[in-house]
Amino acid sequence: MKRLLLPAAVLVALVAAWQVAASSGFLASALNLEDFLVPSPSQIASTLWSDRSLLADNAWVTLREVLLGFGLALACGLAFALVLHLSETLRRAFYPLVVASQTIPIIAVAPILVVWFGFGIGPKLAIIALICFFPITVNTLDGLRSVDPDAVKMMRSLDAGRWAIVRRVEAPTALPYAFSGAKIAAAVAVIGAVFGEWAGSTSGLGYLMQIDNARLDAPRLWASVVLLSLIAVALFAALSLLERKVVRWR
Repeated sequence: MKRLLLPAAVLVALVAAWQVAASSGFLASALNLEDFLVPSPSQIASTLWSDRSLLADNAWVTLREVLLGFGLALACGLAFALVLHLSETLRRAFYPLVVASQTIPIIAVAPILVVWFGFGIGPKLAIIALICFFPITVNTLDGLRSVDPDAVKMMRSLDAGRWAIVRRVEAPTALPYAFSGAKIAAAVAVIGAVFGEWAGSTSGLGYLMQIDNARLDAPRLWASVVLLSLIAVALFAALSLLERKVVRWR
């Protein structure tokens, strides 16, 4: 609880400064914008309440996409990291390609996936998985390769097989690394969901943001941003709590 006091105090101070700057008109003047384009936190909070039904319906769509896409990336990332760890040949062949895949702008790939697979949930899951796959795979692979060689030698001296070494030594060592990668992926998963919904969708917070942007409805646009941030923070916090329960020796 004490660790949250300082970030909470900073957040409250920033929101209070934003409220004063926006309500006084200073922020709009500084940005050379109309007042209605620079909503205050109180206006955003009011929109969150007045449009709660619409926002909740679209937030549920985005949350489902984030959870499914993240789950897909987690399963594929962990499995792929293990395969690369077990095979030196495959690691040399595929690891550079995994790194190179991050040079491809997802926002450019998203419309192509929508053209290929339609406006359903499939393209959104693919985009989220592509964004989340890299940190999970790389961190898990680093963890598997960071095992103390002496521990491996000891297991071999006890006539342990390859899978026994993975299960009893390498996997527990890699677990904190995997959680670190998963938490990074959780923080960016909502970005993939928004990109996917911008490319083509009929619901979701990203879709709602496009409508509000066209209507210059800045308060509801910011309300969607707040909900997206809360989704990411909640997923990150859930993974952190799970990590404390699972990785007890850390």
